[in-house]
Amino acid sequence: MRARTSLSIILLLTAFLSAKASYPVEYRGEVIANAGSGDFAPYYIASNNFGILTQPYSVLARASARRGMEMEKRFSYGFGIDALAGYASSTAYLHYIPSDKRLVEIKRHPANIWLQQLYAEIKYRCLFLTVGLKEVGSGLLDDSLSSGDITWSANARPMPGVRAGFHGFEDIPFINGWVQITGEFFYGKPTDNDWLEERYNHYNSFITTGRWINYKRVYFRTKPSKPFSVTIGMQAAAQFGGTSVTYENGERERVETSPAKLKDFFQMLIPGKDDEYWAGNHLGSWDIMARYRFHNGSQLKLYLQSPWEDGSGIGKLNGFDGLWGIEYRNATKSVISGAIIEYLDFTNQSGPLHWDPIDNGGSTIVDQATGADSYYNNYFYNGYAYYGMSQGTPFLMSPLYNLDGYMRYVDTRVRGFHAAVEGTIFPGLDYRAMVSHRISYGDSYVPRLKKARDTSWMIEARWSPASLSGLTLKGSVAMDRGDMYGNNFGALLSVSYRGILNF
Repeated sequence: MRARTSLSIILLLTAFLSAKASYPVEYRGEVIANAGSGDFAPYYIASNNFGILTQPYSVLARASARRGMEMEKRFSYGFGIDALAGYASSTAYLHYIPSDKRLVEIKRHPANIWLQQLYAEIKYRCLFLTVGLKEVGSGLLDDSLSSGDITWSANARPMPGVRAGFHGFEDIPFINGWVQITGEFFYGKPTDNDWLEERYNHYNSFITTGRWINYKRVYFRTKPSKPFSVTIGMQAAAQFGGTSVTYENGERERVETSPAKLKDFFQMLIPGKDDEYWAGNHLGSWDIMARYRFHNGSQLKLYLQSPWEDGSGIGKLNGFDGLWGIEYRNATKSVISGAIIEYLDFTNQSGPLHWDPIDNGGSTIVDQATGADSYYNNYFYNGYAYYGMSQGTPFLMSPLYNLDGYMRYVDTRVRGFHAAVEGTIFPGLDYRAMVSHRISYGDSYVPRLKKARDTSWMIEARWSPASLSGLTLKGSVAMDRGDMYGNNFGALLSVSYRGILNF
């Protein structure tokens, strides 16, 4: 009798819930395999892929489930979980052994299993709050075709943290929708301390662990329903807190600690001086994009992201430096659905000299010259990267590639171009192709004696057969040639299946 009653209650609840609403959850399973030559996967296979694949040989299984927020509702929530497991080959890094007093090569590889995403989020009206690990790329650029956002790209793994802001552009009151605003902020706690310790050489320079990350942006956009629209704003990121340990010839020379106090979290929103110095390491970009929509719905965009590392960059005293791009987007799928051409220049850096009387106490020279920006580098923090991959543009070679165990950027004074195109050959078969060339002059403080060059390219095809809905096969071939990433050749194959579960 009790069993019948329980069964009746369950059936009634099921019928009631089914009548009230459907509860869709998207799931995905994927197997990825890549193989190639060199110390790392080719540039275009590794870059702008949220840091999941960096090694020349890998076999990974990936499983995820997510529920997206319903934007048309006043209140909604979502969640996601995404995990990877498998094998990846090792790469040798220089490491100092105190007992032997010598540098030796020690092989390192990514973890065999890790959580890529695990998050929960809610939305009320136009505001959202996300807690946990979630992949979030550029707020302005096309992550699939661009070389990468200068301040916050899709290149590095997501880190645990809290993100809040507008979930899209919102009309500013009283001006009839002619100007809209969007923005967000993020506080994150990197979990790569062990990764850094394992790959740092412990012989020279320094290593910083225990840091925090802050990110914020605000954009204004003119009326998007008009054929011509402009978006303008700023992004700003900061590293703060942590402990920096300096080594010289294998001996620990100095330990500096910068504990993250409560006031530091507030100062990251509106930076202020802490004694003589600004709290944390701040960097970012001025962003502007002009978009024109043709009568057939196709769009053409022109954009600029201008980097800054301090007041000189904010004041645009760094010349032509920046990411200059043009993007075409077709209104319908075709042989050319989208295309991008970008020119990148980071060689000015506000001039070759930096002199600040505050940094050089006791000097009688009171004049100031704020140059030698050394993008993504700082005197206290490692390079602006997470698990070795640049959190900004991957066009500047990430610290992951420094086999000598140096934790900062070697090549910051770089210029070059990037081009990409994607389209549909026939229904179900899509392609993407990318090519780039760059020249590096080293860094503002440690210039290269001879220019370094790199040329990289990739061709990718994706097939989604109509007879097997949800199945996607992807294959890509990529190559690097030059003095920066080395001479790498590699291929990648993946099989994924996506579906919906309705509860």
